[in-house]
This record gives sequence, structure tokens and C-alpha cells, in this order.
Amino acid sequence: MFTTASIQPPQVGAAYTASVSIALRSHPRANPALPVLAVLFVCACPVFAQSPPPAPENARFEYAQVLRAEPVYQTLRATSMVERCEATTPVAEEQRRGVARWVGAVKDVLRSEDDSVEETDRSVGGDCRMVPIEREFRRPIAYDVDYVHKGVKYRSRLPYDPGNRLRVRVSVTPVVPPPGER
Repeated sequence: MFTTASIQPPQVGAAYTASVSIALRSHPRANPALPVLAVLFVCACPVFAQSPPPAPENARFEYAQVLRAEPVYQTLRATSMVERCEATTPVAEEQRRGVARWVGAVKDVLRSEDDSVEETDRSVGGDCRMVPIEREFRRPIAYDVDYVHKGVKYRSRLPYDPGNRLRVRVSVTPVVPPPGER
């Protein structure tokens, strides 16, 4: 008498298939649970073959005093196109109206001495063209952190500003020399 047990994947195309065939003689006292135990044994074998769990590590967590956290910046450059109009005839201060008058006053203050081109509002008329304007943006990407733990100064680069205290992991491992150097 042959008893066959097979393990099939729950979905079509899965990667595992196992089958066990056990030949049982017709014996009056044969245990009917024997094929089930054989299948469980075959399934449990990979569990016993795994490596033992790692030994607990000799480590603890403490706090260090932060002395300084200096940001590390990334500089990004962006160019945008802005329309700039130049007057064919100079525009008098009295001809600027409303918001154009305020904008003109701000531009006059910020303009360098070399830039003597008169700008005008588009409605007054003039030569308008697109001009590239470059801008720089700086953003912090990391922090160089100086800290003291048990009287010893350390420096680390962290992705965040730790504040006044920094949680550190302290671990002690003995140095074991090779067998020939003992």
C-alpha cells in the first residue's frame, strides 16, 4: 500500500513543490498518523538547519553633550526667463503711474551705476525682450556635529540637527590576538 502526500503552492506559478511517497506494509498495527508525521518532518527540516541566533551584543545607549552643529549646504542654481522692456525714449518719473511707479523706485535704488538703461512699462512702448535671470538657492543637506562623551570630543556628519543632546551607542569588545601572538 502506498500513501502519497504532496505540498503544492497556493497560487499557480509559485516556486515550491514537494512530494513524499511512503510505502507502508499492510500491518495490522500500522499507525495511520505516520504519513502525516513524515510530511511534517520533511517540512520542519529547513527550520532545524538555520543558524543559531546571534549572541547578545555588549552595548548600551547613553547621551553626549553637543558642542556645535554646523549645517552643510547644497547650492542649487536656477535660470528663469524674465521679460525686460527698455524705453526708446526716456520715461520721466511723472509718467510712471500706480504700481509701476513703486516698482521703478525700487529698481532705481537696486540698480548699479553701470546699468543706465531706462526701463519702461509695456503700455508706454519700447523694446521688450526675454532676459535670463540666474538665482542661487542654498539648502542644508547634513550637519557636522561636534560632541563630547565621557570627556572625549567626537565629530560626526548627521542628516538632522540633534539639538543639545545626542544619543550615542556605546559598545565594548575585547581585542583577541591571533593564536601565534599570545
